[in-house]
Amino acid sequence: MKRMNVNRARRLRVDQTDAEQKLWYHLRNRHLQGWKFRRQHEIDRYIADFLCRDAALIVELDGAQHGEQVAYDEARTRKLESMGYRVLRFWDNDVLTNIEGVLEVILEALASPAPHPNPLPGGEREQG
Repeated sequence: MKRMNVNRARRLRVDQTDAEQKLWYHLRNRHLQGWKFRRQHEIDRYIADFLCRDAALIVELDGAQHGEQVAYDEARTRKLESMGYRVLRFWDNDVLTNIEGVLEVILEALASPAPHPNPLPGGEREQG
C-alpha cells in the first residue's frame, strides 16, 4: 500500500502539541505496562495520533479546532472502527490537567479485548 501521508506524519511528529508531548511521554518506549504505541501513524488515508497495533487501539487528542469538525471526526472514527480499531478520544485539556485519568481509561481499554469488527446480528455468538 502506498504511504501517501508519510511527510505529513513526520511533520506532525515534529510539531507536537503540548498535550501530545505529555501523553507521548507516558506511552513511548513501552512505558504503559509494556504496550507499544506509535505516534502519528498512517492508517488508510488517516493519521492516528497514537496507535497500539497489538490492541488495535487508537488514541486521538482533540484540540479546540475539533469542536468545529465534529461530523468529520465521527465519520473518521466510524471508518477506523469498521477496519477493526477501537478509537478513544480525549480533549487536549483532559491530558494537560488529568493525565492519570486519561492513562487509566487507556489502560482499561487495553485490558479489555477488542470487539469483533463484524459482530453477528442480534448479539448472537459464533458457534465453534
